[in-house]
Amino acid sequence: MVRRPVAWVAAIVLFVEAVGIALLNWFLGVVVDRQDMSLAGLDSDTMSVSSKIGGLVFGLYFALCGVAALLVAVRNRAPGVFGRVLLISAAVVHGLLGAFTVGLAGWGAFAFMMVVLGLIVFTLLAFGPATGPAGTATEDGDGGADGANGGAGGAPVAAPPAPSAS
Repeated sequence: MVRRPVAWVAAIVLFVEAVGIALLNWFLGVVVDRQDMSLAGLDSDTMSVSSKIGGLVFGLYFALCGVAALLVAVRNRAPGVFGRVLLISAAVVHGLLGAFTVGLAGWGAFAFMMVVLGLIVFTLLAFGPATGPAGTATEDGDGGADGANGGAGGAPVAAPPAPSAS
């Protein structure tokens, strides 16, 4: 099946992105520090430190999302509540970043963000809990208790009664 490799790729991409975003913000902090100029009266040291801290926090966030995707790939099952919330928030962040990068960095960056968004969403949907017709989760995805979706359990469904002529 293709879902485990996609989860592996999503985890790797999120780890690479975590390092990339942290390094980019660190570089921007160094550039602001060396400029020694203020923006709207803000101290350049404050902006530099803020950029570095923001980059580290954002990088750690993406790394934590990568850990959630990695656990999904290793365990071959859906993430827990915390992992699902992390991956959903990462998908939302990538959607927003994609919208912003079109104007700032071009269509290539937008395409990258949408590919990462697709990897995360596919990981969430492929490993999502399978639900039967009554809304009950199934353990191995072979259908509900009444044999729906190819399941083997339960009794066959009876035909409805024929209409009476009265």
